[in-house]
Amino acid sequence: MKRILFVFAVLLTFATVVACDTIDDLLTFYINEEATIVVESNFPIGLVAFDPVTVPTNSEATFKNNKTRAELVKDVTLDKLTLTIPESEGADFDFLKSIEIYIEADGLDEVRVAYLEEVPMDVKTLNMRLTNAKLDEYLKKDSYTIRTSAVLRNTVVKDVSINAAMRFKVTADPI
Repeated sequence: MKRILFVFAVLLTFATVVACDTIDDLLTFYINEEATIVVESNFPIGLVAFDPVTVPTNSEATFKNNKTRAELVKDVTLDKLTLTIPESEGADFDFLKSIEIYIEADGLDEVRVAYLEEVPMDVKTLNMRLTNAKLDEYLKKDSYTIRTSAVLRNTVVKDVSINAAMRFKVTADPI
């Protein structure tokens, strides 16, 4: 009898965990955003900060399309951030030694969201390391600002445009 109760308790616990994960999956969606970061040719070698880029969120419509509302959003994290230099630029990331990406919004502190301590040579795409910062309030705003700080390895001889493709993972409470 004790064995049957033990097996039942284990199965009940397993079923509860699986059900909770399934519910979380149903209430989770992704928001994809893009921004262009411009590296101007006049920066000297060493630590530099590029011009901040403002990104409109359109969050109310995005939340509505995913059958939720801002007040029900409980968890937002940056799930992926990829920096790419388009082929048409004729450049790669050799000019960068390290890079950090920060997010800020009206009334909220600036938070580091991604970084690379050592940028590899001869690449046109960087998959950034993420900090798992909690970003709920940033995506609920009308817009947020992305600021980039970097250490330059080489002088940039012409302006370079970098595409920043961001994917945010959003989890909301049930309606």
